[in-house]
Amino acid sequence: MARRQAISPRYERVLSPAAMDRLRRIFRSMNRGMVVMWRMGLGRWADAWPSVGGRVLVVEHHGRKSGTQYLTPLNFASDRDSRYCLAAFGTGADWYRNVFAADRAVLWLPDGRWTATATDATDEAGAREWIRQVLIDSGFAARLFGLNPRTMTNDEIDATTATYRLVRFDVIDRCDEGFEDLLWVWLPVTAGAVAIAGRSMVPRHRT
Repeated sequence: MARRQAISPRYERVLSPAAMDRLRRIFRSMNRGMVVMWRMGLGRWADAWPSVGGRVLVVEHHGRKSGTQYLTPLNFASDRDSRYCLAAFGTGADWYRNVFAADRAVLWLPDGRWTATATDATDEAGAREWIRQVLIDSGFAARLFGLNPRTMTNDEIDATTATYRLVRFDVIDRCDEGFEDLLWVWLPVTAGAVAIAGRSMVPRHRT
């Protein structure tokens, strides 16, 4: 896929180092909260409203040297048993480097935890269409990057995503262990809500 470097003035700020650094900090903070939501059992709703919240999966990967486990939420587009994601910060993204240093990846999907193989599909036929679709399925995330993938021309898609990498995850098998290890949090939350509701329903006696 030819990746032109010319870009219209309205998208020049998207590629500025300052803008990218600011977005990196924003998404790092958002990702922490997103992972907690998945662990609390809310991952099944991760693609309930794609046009707003986007479609989200979590890739489980390990440090190439440390072996430390990391969890990175990513927007995705689906094609049967494949999930397409974007490394918006290019080959320097830690999750990208870790995934390709390992034989396989583990994905947290709305229907469970799965093993998958990873392929860099950036130069494959039809890559631009998948890049556009992932951006569309990212909901508000694309807007944070200053992009409107539904109206952008092909040249604008090529120019603004010239440093991106398109990754195709091919799902293999479901894992036995899940990721909802914080479901217990709902017990005290529910108990507290019931107690508050019950107290509000008790009639008060005037003296």
